Amino acid sequence: MAKPLPNYMSLGADSVIVTLSKPTELNGITADKITLRTPTVRDIRAAQTTASGDEEQTELNLFASLAQVGVKDLEGLALKDYSRLQAGYFRLVQEDEL
Repeated sequence: MAKPLPNYMSLGADSVIVTLSKPTELNGITADKITLRTPTVRDIRAAQTTASGDEEQTELNLFASLAQVGVKDLEGLALKDYSRLQAGYFRLVQEDEL
């Protein structure tokens, strides 16, 4: 049985909304939530291509693309909030249970 969603996460059919522990600036606007859309194979390949084999950079590039924010914005997140984003991403792409 799947674990219940954390209270900071809202999962939809093609996106996940992650509530941040504190507001942060994203694309020049203060926000308290980040929405990640479901990735495509193209998104994964593009993130890998622009990261030159660096796995952390690949993840940052991918998350920035899915959230439509800059990599520098994600780098400015509190570690707790970045961890929430990672958890939201993995919940978004996990295989549905029968």
